[in-house]
Amino acid sequence: MWNLFRSCLLLIPGLLLLSCSDTEPDQGPSYDTLISNARMIDGLGGPAVDADVYIRNGEVALIAATGQSTLDAAQTIDARGRVLAPGFIDVHSHGDPLQTPEFENFLAQGVTTITLGQDGDSPENENLGQWVSQVRDNGIGVNIAPFVGHGTLRNLAGIGQKPVPSTEELQRMLELLNNALDYSFGLSTGLEYNPGLHAKEAELVELARVVGSRDRIVMSHMRNEDDDQLEASLDELMSQGRVARVHVSHLKSVYGKGADRAEEILAVLANAREAGIEITADVYPYNASYAGIALLFPVWSKTPQEFEIAKQSRRAELEEYLINRINRRNGPAATLLGTDPYTGKTLADLELELGMPFEKILIDVIGPQGAGGAYFIMDDALQSRLLEDEMITASSDGSPTGFHPRGHGTFAKIIEEYVVNRGAVSLEEMVRKMTSFSASILGLQDRGSIELGKVADLVLFDPETIRANATYPNPLQLSSGFDIVFIAGEVAFENGASTQESLGDVLSPNQ
Repeated sequence: MWNLFRSCLLLIPGLLLLSCSDTEPDQGPSYDTLISNARMIDGLGGPAVDADVYIRNGEVALIAATGQSTLDAAQTIDARGRVLAPGFIDVHSHGDPLQTPEFENFLAQGVTTITLGQDGDSPENENLGQWVSQVRDNGIGVNIAPFVGHGTLRNLAGIGQKPVPSTEELQRMLELLNNALDYSFGLSTGLEYNPGLHAKEAELVELARVVGSRDRIVMSHMRNEDDDQLEASLDELMSQGRVARVHVSHLKSVYGKGADRAEEILAVLANAREAGIEITADVYPYNASYAGIALLFPVWSKTPQEFEIAKQSRRAELEEYLINRINRRNGPAATLLGTDPYTGKTLADLELELGMPFEKILIDVIGPQGAGGAYFIMDDALQSRLLEDEMITASSDGSPTGFHPRGHGTFAKIIEEYVVNRGAVSLEEMVRKMTSFSASILGLQDRGSIELGKVADLVLFDPETIRANATYPNPLQLSSGFDIVFIAGEVAFENGASTQESLGDVLSPNQ
């Protein structure tokens, strides 16, 4: 009896440790994996400690002060003093798990869980469970927390671009949303894109009521991220925040300047929280955004049909709009295209190559549906202050294939630049923001920290060796320095490459 009790409760200086095992020594190793000699950061914000971490059945089963436990494991990985942290959680990401299921770009950054279905766009399937089953059967390299897209729901309900749906159409959309929330962590909106841009605030509040009733979250690409429209966009989101938890996707101020402006934006969020609105946000560490080129066009010319009408009847107005918008967004050299056959060229490059002004290139050569691009429109001092705030987490807004370095470099750059080079945020605090805080935003209960019983999604690294190798000219280069990435206790990434393609899972919002 005493031996069994000792296996369940170990008192070690500085640590109170629990291990629930009734395995006798002669029955083989009690644990699957021992990660020894680690500098453990648990993801909860506390200081790093020297620890040995034991894993069994995919979960953290025992944490012991380094060298204080002699329990055996089937395999031992010597951390050699490197940091052991929870796997990072990317709260805003993109990709198609049926086309690129490996998601090696995320694993190479220490990311073990991503979110899909963002910006109002999710699989157009009335039964999201069928898509979940298909992804699981296909196999995936990382965990996925799915969202259902508002724009997708509008299309499925037959609303499309109607500004105001009928009572029956709205009810149908609400039913589709409620059904999708069985499998999704919340609703995503893309109010700068079709068809979401046509939705009125009243519609969004009704959707948010359903989300709130299921204790999920509304993640919003807001209606307008221009600096002079930012407060209005936040106000619209906070109207939804009175009935549901809300989150600002890739918070940014287009044209805004300076850390003082960032403080003003943060104050808006803080005041909302004081008023009882649960609002959070994420930021990526790059000063260029990435989106379809339709972002540059006026609302009345974004769709193919609207664009054809605008070319015929409002050509001069369209050209003037594009000239003003591009020049305000730092000129044609600040738009870097990422879609063939223009990949790697700016609008300024195309002006020289084609001998045409950029506004005519946008109208007559590319069109609003013809390309995606990176837009160098943000201020480093402002965006950096946002990223450093304790109530803002990190996201990549990237994918395995997007022509922007954020998809391959975000989490590496955050550690390399903000923790190591600038010393702006401690490693423990940055890990907290990217793990347990992100898990709390999504409502994940079983991962995001190194605690007993939590899923062993872990990353082992030396922060001094982390490098974000992706650049704007070459954005698809894997990050380096994350030595081993574990998903559910199994090695998913090691020595710069994935070890398997199917250790991930589609997570349930009820976990």
